[in-house]
Amino acid sequence: MRLLITGLRGFVGQHLQHQVRRRFPDCEIVPAIPDIRDAQAVEKVIAAEKPDHCVHLAAVSTIGAARKSPDHAWNVNLHGTLNVARAMLRHVPHSTFLFASTAEAYGTTFQRGTALTEDAPLAPGNTYAATKAAADLALGAMAREGLRVIRMRPFNHTGPGQSPDFVVPAFASQIARIAKGLQKPEISVGNLDAQRDFLDVRDVCDAYLDVLTTKKPLTPGTIFNVCSGETRSIRSILDDLLTISGINAEIVTDPDRLRPSDIPVARGDATLITSTLGWRRQIAWEDTLRDVYEDCLRKTTA
Repeated sequence: MRLLITGLRGFVGQHLQHQVRRRFPDCEIVPAIPDIRDAQAVEKVIAAEKPDHCVHLAAVSTIGAARKSPDHAWNVNLHGTLNVARAMLRHVPHSTFLFASTAEAYGTTFQRGTALTEDAPLAPGNTYAATKAAADLALGAMAREGLRVIRMRPFNHTGPGQSPDFVVPAFASQIARIAKGLQKPEISVGNLDAQRDFLDVRDVCDAYLDVLTTKKPLTPGTIFNVCSGETRSIRSILDDLLTISGINAEIVTDPDRLRPSDIPVARGDATLITSTLGWRRQIAWEDTLRDVYEDCLRKTTA
């Protein structure tokens, strides 16, 4: 199996590479594309390497970064994605193109208050979600033109190595600094009442690999939610990390961490991927949090 992973050096890309090596030691990971915005460079790599599969992870992946540089986010998340997809369709039309979309694309549809299935309307509420939703829809149209695309919509996922721009390592890195005496016992937080459906990144990577290696025929354009089907409050995550660390700290709300379009509850339904591929969450949430905290401890220095 020859596998192209865009965004190989990113958070998910690093974990995906590790999971590939663990599960498929004979798999060849082909050279990555340096800049997916460069259509000619994309074309050159895919024409030369002819991958059996492509997992497309490269993206502007945070809401904040997309808000600060919306043109860049559109260029990467939509146009860059189309560059890769078009090159795959031209040069390796029988290969699988797995697109890492996002549950953020459901946006205000979460206000229904129910666990959303794959047929829930996309209603993005921020620039990041809009760029990913646009790419998701465009790829769905390309499936009708022959692109063998599978669209994955992962819900919140975390693990060791994730940037402190995301909530779990944001808490864990502050607690680690407190534990090492580098920060006073005070933790800056945003909205602690929001409830989200969280997974370990390694479970998400396994879902991607399950798609690529299934013997079942998957219809081009198929969408899979990747989620636990359960929600937990941001407050409970902070409490659990404090318990794991043994740290006591004052909690201080930082207005800069409050997101204006926060959805109170976001929960998904993973029935389709479970019934189709047998995928389900394997890593206990407590183990995920412990791994994130210990990773932050290792990396925290004066």
